[in-house]
Amino acid sequence: MKHLAKLAVAASLLFVFAASASAQTAAGFNSSVESSIQSVLPRMIAWRRDFHEHPELSYEEVRTARVVAAHLRSLRMDVRTGVAQTGVVGVLRGGRPGPVIALRADMDALPVTEEGDLPFRSHARGHYNGQDVGIMHACGHDTHVAVLMAAATVLAAQRENLAGTVIFVFQPSEEGAPPGGLGGARRMLAENVFGDLQPEAMFGLHAWPGPSGAVTMISGPMMAGSDRIDITVTGSQTHGAQPHAGIDPIVASSQIINALQTVPSRQMDAVSSPVIVTIGMIQGGVRYNIIPQNVQMQGTLRYLNPETRERFYERIRRTISETAAATGATAEVTITENAIPTVNPPAMMTRTRAAVVRALGEDAVQGGQPVMPAEDFAYFQQAVPGVFFFYGVNPPGVTAAEAAPNHNPRFFVHEPAMETALRAMLAVSLDRVGGEQP
Repeated sequence: MKHLAKLAVAASLLFVFAASASAQTAAGFNSSVESSIQSVLPRMIAWRRDFHEHPELSYEEVRTARVVAAHLRSLRMDVRTGVAQTGVVGVLRGGRPGPVIALRADMDALPVTEEGDLPFRSHARGHYNGQDVGIMHACGHDTHVAVLMAAATVLAAQRENLAGTVIFVFQPSEEGAPPGGLGGARRMLAENVFGDLQPEAMFGLHAWPGPSGAVTMISGPMMAGSDRIDITVTGSQTHGAQPHAGIDPIVASSQIINALQTVPSRQMDAVSSPVIVTIGMIQGGVRYNIIPQNVQMQGTLRYLNPETRERFYERIRRTISETAAATGATAEVTITENAIPTVNPPAMMTRTRAAVVRALGEDAVQGGQPVMPAEDFAYFQQAVPGVFFFYGVNPPGVTAAEAAPNHNPRFFVHEPAMETALRAMLAVSLDRVGGEQP
C-alpha cells in the first residue's frame, strides 16, 4: 500500500504539469462526473505504474486480480473471482432500471524483457515454453486495467443516477491460448461470465501507436483473425560431416520458411484476401556437428476475411508438405485457433462514435483501416453486440512510424493519453445506462 501511495503522489504531480496537454474538455460531462474524473486520475496512473512494475503472464494474473477485486469490492459491487482461473467480474447496479452493458479490460503481460529507463520498469521474470523469460506489459494491458478501474470508480459514484447495470470484465490470457486450452475470452464465456445478466452492448479498447489524445474507431472489420501454427520437420540424424548419410531437417525448415512467404504474396489475393505468415520460433539440434532428427517451429497465421481461412490453410499445409518432401523430410502441421476477426457492427459504431465525439470533440476521433494484429474480444462480439476501439499512446511529436510498436521491449505509453481512454469509456457507458449523458 505504501508503494501505491508513492505512485499516486508522483501521478498527481504528472497531471499538474500535463493537464494542458490533455485533448479532452470538461464540457463533455456534468460537474459531478467531471469532479469524479479529476479525482481518480492520479489513482489511475498509480494503478497503471503498479501493474507495469508487477506484470504477470497469461493465467498467472493472481496479484493483478487481487488488486482489481479489492477495488471493486470497495465500490460495493457484486464481485466474482476465479472466472477463467484468474478473471474478475464486477457488477454495478444503477439506482434505476435500464439496460445491461459490459466493459472489458485484459490483464496479462508478455514474455518480453523490458528495455528503457522508466522508474517503474519491470524486473519480473517467469517461465514460458520451458524458458526463463523477462515479463513486460509490452502491449498496454496495464493501462487497460487501470482505465477500467478508474471508469468503475467514476460510474460507482454515479450509482443512484444510473439507469441500468454495468458489468466490468477483467479478462486473463488475451495474448493467446495455452496448447490444448482456451484463451481468456472464450474461457470466460464458457464459464458464464455474465451470470444471469444479458448485456445489450459491450465495449473494449486498446493502447495503440497513434497521437495521444485521439481514439481510432473503425466500422466493420477492424482486426485480423489469428491462429497458431506448430510444425515438426523430421529428417534423419547424422554426422555434420556426412550430410549425405541423413536428411537435414534444418535445411528443410529453412526452405519451408521461405516457401511459406509465397502463400500471401503468390497464392492469395493481397487485396481481397490479405494474409500473413510469420514463423516466430525455430528450435533444433543440440550440438554443432550433429544434424538433428527433428526441428520444431511455431508461428502465427493472420487473415481478415473468414471466407478465405480454409483456402489459406489448405495452401499452408500443401506448401509445407511438398517443400519438406522435396528434401526427403516429412512435416507434421497443427493449426490451433487463437482469435477470430474483430468486426464492429456499423450501426452500433455510428452510435458509439457519436457518444465519444460528444465527450472528446470531433478532432479527437479518427477513422482508420483494418490491422493484422488480433484480439480475442471478437469472441465476446459473438455473444453480445460489441465495439472495440484504439486509443493513441504516442507522446506529442512522435509519429506511429517512430514509436516502438506493441510487443516491443521499448513499447511506451504517454500516460496523459489514459485520460482520453477513460473519457471515451465513460462516454460509451453513459450513452447506454445514463442518467448523465455526455
